[in-house]
This record gives sequence, structure tokens and C-alpha cells, in this order.
Amino acid sequence: MTRTIYYTATSLDGFIADPEESLGWLLSRHSDEDGPMGYRRFIAGIGALAMGATTYRWVQRQERGTWPYEQPCWVFTHGELRQFDGADIRFTADDIVRAHADMVEVAGGRDVWVVGGGNLAAQFADHGLLDEVVVSIAPLTLGGGAPLLPRRIELQVQEVATNGEFACVRYAVVRDRPGERGQ
Repeated sequence: MTRTIYYTATSLDGFIADPEESLGWLLSRHSDEDGPMGYRRFIAGIGALAMGATTYRWVQRQERGTWPYEQPCWVFTHGELRQFDGADIRFTADDIVRAHADMVEVAGGRDVWVVGGGNLAAQFADHGLLDEVVVSIAPLTLGGGAPLLPRRIELQVQEVATNGEFACVRYAVVRDRPGERGQ
């Protein structure tokens, strides 16, 4: 069964990028791609990606013309963005529910990765489409920037591990917690 997973890293104070939209703080940290909750095992199970325009522009700046993913990617945007040559990138202004259905179909039983943007991940959660949050917590604070998740989402711890300099936690998204929403 396809799951939709927000897999990301954060500072201890809950920011995924600093106020200048930089990830320098993250890229200078050590983690093992083959270690607990590591990237290599994670990406092997991914069949489609979702990202916001800010994350897409960041990838453009960092990768300098080379798209780093093999999977089809939906980029949620209302503006014009430059396409990477040879990459399966689908720019969309569709609503999350419609685009998610397309992603799940294309993923072919593999998972969907919400690559970047706490706001985008929260929109998936708002529609009951986010299943897991997997976060690597770096041992530093940024004091501001782009938040991990910009609103309340109930989570339940599923797994905790250490990978390099990071504390890693896998959470299940809790839907309709007893006592919430008039139950």
C-alpha cells in the first residue's frame, strides 16, 4: 500500500531552512545514508515526489542543471519555473487531492515523498493524505526560518534512532484523535 511520507531534517528548534532559505547548516552535518532511517533505503521505496516551488528553486540552485531524482515529481506552483532537461517534472496548480491521486497511481505501489516544504506537508495532512513524518533532528538551533510544520498535526512515535549527528524519529500521523472534532 502506498504511503505518503514527509521525510526531512530539522534544527532542534524546528526549522527546515534558515531565514535565508539556506541548508548549509544541514549539509555540513554527518549522517550515514545506509544507517538507521537513512536516505538510501528510503529513496529505494519511493515511486513519486511532491515538492513546493521554493524547494524546487533551491534544487535548481544547488544542482546547477542536473535533476537529482529518477522518480516523477509534481511541483506545486502558481508561477513559471524552468524545467530540468530530461526529468519527469509535472508542474501543477491542481488541488492536493487530485494531484495526490495521480502521484499514487504513478508510484505503482511504492511510496510518495513530500520532499520539501512544511506548508506543503501540512496541506497533505489537512486532507488526510499524509501518513508519516520521518525527521532527522540536527543538534543545533537556527532561531528562525522555514518551520518544519506550520500548524498542529498530531503524531505518534513509531521508531527512534541515532544516525551520525542526528536523532531520527519516524511518526505516524494520527487522524481523528479521540476527543477531537466533536467525538
